[in-house]
Amino acid sequence: MELNKYIDHTLLSASATESDILKLCDEALKYNFYSVCVNSCYVPIAKQALGRSDVKICTVVGFPLGAMSTDAKVYEAKKAIEEGATEIDMVMNIGRLKSKNHVAVLKDISAVKRAIGLTPLKVILEISELSKNEIVKACEICIDAKADFVKTSTGFSKSGATLTAIKIMKKTVKGLLQIKASGGIRDAETAQKYIDVGVTRIGASSGVAMMQNQTSHSAY
Repeated sequence: MELNKYIDHTLLSASATESDILKLCDEALKYNFYSVCVNSCYVPIAKQALGRSDVKICTVVGFPLGAMSTDAKVYEAKKAIEEGATEIDMVMNIGRLKSKNHVAVLKDISAVKRAIGLTPLKVILEISELSKNEIVKACEICIDAKADFVKTSTGFSKSGATLTAIKIMKKTVKGLLQIKASGGIRDAETAQKYIDVGVTRIGASSGVAMMQNQTSHSAY
């Protein structure tokens, strides 16, 4: 598969304007990215801008802290789908995981998955906040909750994706879930390294630069 079809073209900055979102959608159409990933208030704008194209609309839920009530996450997810979202990236309740309240984490993720049905659910673990054992436990909970993906990071914490974390995630999910790497992936070469170790989606705000970088290399 071409690199563009791995990319969730992402803009989640609090200061992103409506015109920024429209530009993001234009870029996604131009490069035929897998999806755009936007905050939920911008889902209707993205839907209008992308029209009947193949570009999916991904939105974030409980973002970026994961510490909202489960009911709030469920409502946000359902509302986003009503307005045109086709994928949901939710932030796991990190504090509950670190409290070893694994039942609460499972219930939180399961409730969102039940509410959205067949819509793909990616669970953001925020690996920079977790130990290796906590990453393993988080992945196991996501399997039990019937999520579709585990995702490394929000991009709003201390650091983003690492190859070490991806390898731990891959070993734990054993092919039962897909893996999305996000946070700090800024060039095509780095993205390819993640794909080579088994990632099926890349969350990045620099998708355009990646594609231009890839094109310039292939020109030689």
